[in-house]
Amino acid sequence: MSKHVVLSAGCKAWRSLSCPRSELWLDLTLGCGQTFRWRETADGHWTGVMRGRVWTLTQTENMLWYYVYGHQMNPGAESGQKCKVKGERRSGEMMDIKEEEEKTCTVMSDLDHKDEELLRDYFQLDVKLEDLYRHWSAVDLHFKQIANVFTGVRMLRQDPGECLFSFICSSNNHISRIQGMIDRLCQTLGTPLCTLDDVAYHDFPPLPVLSDASVEMRLRDLGFGYRARFLQQSAQLIVNSHGPDWLKSLRSVAYLQARDALRALPGVGLKVADCVCLMSLDKAEAVPVDTHVWQISKRDYNCAAGSSQKTLTDKVYKDIGDFFRNLWGSYAGWAHSVLFCADLKRFQKLKEDIPVLKDEKEPKKIKEKRDDRDEEKQKKRKNSKKRQRT
Repeated sequence: MSKHVVLSAGCKAWRSLSCPRSELWLDLTLGCGQTFRWRETADGHWTGVMRGRVWTLTQTENMLWYYVYGHQMNPGAESGQKCKVKGERRSGEMMDIKEEEEKTCTVMSDLDHKDEELLRDYFQLDVKLEDLYRHWSAVDLHFKQIANVFTGVRMLRQDPGECLFSFICSSNNHISRIQGMIDRLCQTLGTPLCTLDDVAYHDFPPLPVLSDASVEMRLRDLGFGYRARFLQQSAQLIVNSHGPDWLKSLRSVAYLQARDALRALPGVGLKVADCVCLMSLDKAEAVPVDTHVWQISKRDYNCAAGSSQKTLTDKVYKDIGDFFRNLWGSYAGWAHSVLFCADLKRFQKLKEDIPVLKDEKEPKKIKEKRDDRDEEKQKKRKNSKKRQRT
């Protein structure tokens, strides 16, 4: 049975490219809710489907390691073997290779540079994230405090179709449930790719398949509810009125034009349209706003937009987006995603490492009592020193 591969210290079956963790932190980037196709299959190892193939990714401090399933001469590499490479350091230990261990390493049939190009495009590695972080930190003190811990959060450049239909599923939903829905969608309608540790990986279903009239009922049976109709009808409208390349063509038009075009699709509101613009259509200025982001704007930035309202209207949505675009600039959507990531429950342990924020989270009354106690202690120490002098 084929298994998920694990990098012990690297081997010829694995390939790598230079990428410091400050430019890309896999755990945060793949786990923050912008994509739903990746799972952590071992400590620090992420396996998922990208560009119609199954990958496992992991990283060391300055290298991004990747393994593409189905490109091996020797299938033994897919049996979970841990290979070692001379001179690579892991957990502070030098990994000296033995001749018999070296033989277990799978030799790639072809050093295909297209794999690296796909990764660079998917993670948009041509964008220098460290430069953006410096700019955002210079104009935003709150961001600077977050950035000291939440480094390497970058936006993916996903397939527009997969991104669109994934975020149609996100309506009134949470990350883990969306992941389950996308898994069921792909297993039911997508092309099988491979099976690892009894986990079947499928490609995302293409537009013609999703547009079929039978899809709505099949998705309802899978627990998609009202979203099933939006998925099928949006796919049908794209196929019948626009053509298969229409979504990708929106990359070459202005942000607001692309967003308005997406909003004409069933089930696509402002937030879903902005998610697709930001995460697949190269619109870095798009700022998806939900009630979560609305709370961040009020709590951390004293943004007055909609402060007297209980619902997130289109005007409040626009005002919040404009507020952050004016603050952060043309890559405002990227900066917003760092703060969104930092506010997720799954990453709260990291946030505890930010001293200023920890102090801000302390209830006001408790903080005042603690300050009063500290003041009393200081007075007692001063009085004690005076008595000692006399």
